[in-house]
Amino acid sequence: MYPALATAQALQRSDKPPQLYFLGAVGGMERGLVADARLPLAGYHEVYAGPIHGVALWRLGASVAKLSLGSLQALAHLRRIRPRVILLTGGWANLPVALGAKLLAIPVVIFLPDVEPGLTIRSLSPLARVVALAVARSAQYFPAGRSVHTGYPLQEDRLQASRAAAQQHFRLDAQKRTLLVFGGSRGARSINRALEAQLPRLLEAGLQILHITGALDWARSQAQVGLLGKHSGYHAFAYLKGEMGLAFAAADLALARAGASTLAELPHFGLPAILVPYPHAWRYQKVNADYLTERGAAIRIEDRDLPQQLYPTVQALLADEARLAEMAAQARALAQPDGAQRLAQLLCDIGGGQHA
Repeated sequence: MYPALATAQALQRSDKPPQLYFLGAVGGMERGLVADARLPLAGYHEVYAGPIHGVALWRLGASVAKLSLGSLQALAHLRRIRPRVILLTGGWANLPVALGAKLLAIPVVIFLPDVEPGLTIRSLSPLARVVALAVARSAQYFPAGRSVHTGYPLQEDRLQASRAAAQQHFRLDAQKRTLLVFGGSRGARSINRALEAQLPRLLEAGLQILHITGALDWARSQAQVGLLGKHSGYHAFAYLKGEMGLAFAAADLALARAGASTLAELPHFGLPAILVPYPHAWRYQKVNADYLTERGAAIRIEDRDLPQQLYPTVQALLADEARLAEMAAQARALAQPDGAQRLAQLLCDIGGGQHA
């Protein structure tokens, strides 16, 4: 969703903004995120869709039925809208929309946010005019000439955030180091628990901590933290929307999962990181973490090892200013702040019209 929203923002800033339509999945998280972005959409529509990979047989049958209905819905919407180009950025609704686009000969651009494509993008890539890549290394997974490196589209709040504004917003002490801890939009319970166990030692060491627990783990996490939740150095949030860019700008070190956005957000802010790939899913987070680790911008820790390694790793990094500065420089060398503009331009070049 976030690359799609960032690209839409870039399209709206162009000299001749195109009309934008959004197609999402019925019951998905898309509606709320689109509403929060306050984009001037020409239309918002939803189609039925569901997962088909790694699910139980009973759910697979339900998903196939939803996808069949969703494909008819997508075809009807696309016939009415007649877009010049379609951008697919992941999600269950991609399959119905891609099939409808194929039947109507509408060009499709797929954006690959991770280093390695998953099953959905691998399956849909033959239907696309081109696959836009977050990192150049991903070109190896597609035939020659079928991909283009645009970089990862960052939203406006990331691009405009400054350290001074961030410190003022979160009421941080500019003389102290700040650790940012987050686990993605839904949170990460294992990271939260590991932090909670070491929180007294980290605060006693003089650290400031920005902790985004995720809405699903907020109540449990704050109950576990107890009185430490009122410590002047501990700043906890269930979720940050427009302030997430400020959280990145304020931090000296991040502790996080290795979702796709870390490939762009950490480099943009030159932020060294301890990355803990989610262990109960396909390996894309491990590949993302290794991409940054191999380039000297991050350290990877296995989820099972985090309780023992969190405190000594944080302390060692923050005590070694030379290493932290080198990691920051290596991260910054990977930054591509114009990813949204480049992907928007690609869409305009392929579509060549007023509808997207």
